[in-house]
Amino acid sequence: MSGQPEARLRQFVEDFASTLVSAGVPRMPSRVFSCLLVSDSGRLTAGELAERLQVSAAAVSGAIQYLETVQLVRRTREPGSRRDQYVVEHDVWYQATVSQDALLTRWIDQLDTGIALVGEGSEAGARLSETQDFFTFLREEMTRLIERWEQRKRLRTTAS
Repeated sequence: MSGQPEARLRQFVEDFASTLVSAGVPRMPSRVFSCLLVSDSGRLTAGELAERLQVSAAAVSGAIQYLETVQLVRRTREPGSRRDQYVVEHDVWYQATVSQDALLTRWIDQLDTGIALVGEGSEAGARLSETQDFFTFLREEMTRLIERWEQRKRLRTTAS
């Protein structure tokens, strides 16, 4: 790519990063993720990311740590290479969503403790119970959504 298409792609990276920032993702991880997302291979080294985003290697490193923590990027290394590559998978959003199930389960279980501590009949207990009910609902619906997505993906693959 050169000239106009490259400039438009850089603008897309910044625009999509801004959308992620508005959803609560820190700025630099948003930019790094967006850059990986539009790279043809879905994998880049820290140096390549720093060059494309015109930032320091330290900024990329911090962003990668965040992205690995939230499971949007994974680190890999080619055999014999000394450089890490950072990869965004095709099904990154699916994987991130599936991993939320464990988090929701932990929150639901922890809310049991909170409800027992403040008393089920108290205002705080009612608030915690409603929160727990909402997380339970989300978890149940998420399971159904994931099943529907897997079915849709199978149908799409079969049609291809």
